[in-house]
Amino acid sequence: MSGDRRRVHHPAPPGRPNADGLAERPRAVVVGGGIAGLTAATALAERGVAVDLYEREDHLGGRAGGWTTTLPDGARVGMSRGFHAFFRQYYNLRALLRRSDPQLARLVAVPDYPLRDAAGRVDTFRGLPVTPPWNALAFVLRSPTFTARDLLRLNARAALPLLNVTVPGTYRELDHLDAEEFLARLRFPAAARHLAFEVFSRSFFAPPDRLSAAELAVMFHLYFLGSAEGLLFDVPRRPLPELWASAARHLTALGARVHTGTPVEAVRPRAHGFAVEAGRTVRADAVVLALDVPGLRDLVAASPELGDPEWRRRIAALATAPPYLVRRLWLDRPVASHRPAFLATGGLPPLDNVSVLNRYDDEAASWARTTGGAVVELHAYAATGAREATSARLLRRLREVYPETRQARIVGDLVEWRQDCPLFAPGTFAGRPTVDGPVPGLVLAGDGVRVDLPVALMERAATTGWQAANRLLARWGLAGHPLTTVPLRGRLAPFRTLARLG
Repeated sequence: MSGDRRRVHHPAPPGRPNADGLAERPRAVVVGGGIAGLTAATALAERGVAVDLYEREDHLGGRAGGWTTTLPDGARVGMSRGFHAFFRQYYNLRALLRRSDPQLARLVAVPDYPLRDAAGRVDTFRGLPVTPPWNALAFVLRSPTFTARDLLRLNARAALPLLNVTVPGTYRELDHLDAEEFLARLRFPAAARHLAFEVFSRSFFAPPDRLSAAELAVMFHLYFLGSAEGLLFDVPRRPLPELWASAARHLTALGARVHTGTPVEAVRPRAHGFAVEAGRTVRADAVVLALDVPGLRDLVAASPELGDPEWRRRIAALATAPPYLVRRLWLDRPVASHRPAFLATGGLPPLDNVSVLNRYDDEAASWARTTGGAVVELHAYAATGAREATSARLLRRLREVYPETRQARIVGDLVEWRQDCPLFAPGTFAGRPTVDGPVPGLVLAGDGVRVDLPVALMERAATTGWQAANRLLARWGLAGHPLTTVPLRGRLAPFRTLARLG
């Protein structure tokens, strides 16, 4: 397998290969059909566990999900909650996708994603070396936001934690700081913060002053200094519903039952398992809670027998990040041919990025060829204004950044306004729920769940899904599933030594 030779393989917990030899086949209910829930359900079903997966929406994929809708001109098109980057070091997410697409043929590479600030300066990841630290050094040396004076002003001592990231060690060291204060201590030039860090901070749906510095450092390790996979990524070449429908077909072929449009109302521990209320009472030996933060809070509140008071308090205290807005536009004319598939922006609020879907999505490309138009998506990841005002400002920013769109007529216009992402605020790491639930047979999964591995976003969701299933499989004496991550600490021994001494 190609890729980073220093990635870390975590072996599967040992056990029976499947449940056929057990006196009774275990039954598990997975609550939530996002990435974490699909992963956990797949991991369990592959070992012969009887699985029922419940999803309250009519589609799968969670925040990475999608659905089909109709434009005013009658065209049937896909819609989603926005752009998702499938990085090469998302090993555990890719392991799920490979179950139904062994060659990952449904993904296509994005050759570059430039970063542009308000002054028109552009950073790019195209052509960078992939091996740390040369990737970071080359990025800095060719960046228009760095000067030789800026490099000399950097606080090397303050930057040492970036070079020796460990989990949970980095959280113990930095979780009390916010990302903005941490970058100020590094004496990073303001323009470079916009392009090199704030863009990534806001991909966690939070501005830097509300994001833990530890989360930023782990992110830098995962995407840059800890991985030789590079910062480029793949995206789905077809609408997202097709990606997750394929995963669901794999599940059902294993004997699992998938119930969309079916919310779970309560979970009640019983003497020998659980009673799950989902329009009817379902008996289960184990339950996986793979929900977003609002869904988890609501379900625990509706399940008074679940967990001790302290655990319930911690769940109730979980916070969501600021709202985010996705506006997808079908335009009657193309954008300029040199526009990238994905452009990240800094210092142009509320715009965080622009996607030209017809550069990579087959359905959008077909629509654009037929009509002579373009499909463009705008994102505001941590909105501070109201929905309508934010949406209007996004359109103005598009016309400012891509002036050729000023004359375009909007053929279709869809907006998604949500607030369901976890907030990784300073000082919250220790209180986050872990994969292990408060009662035997109950486990949690999702991108808001604590896992002591260097993962984030969709990869954290998939990783906790595999881990949650492995916990349950071990209870029944069944073999678990392996995991793969980027290196568990900084790659460069001299810098690790300096960090420890510092």
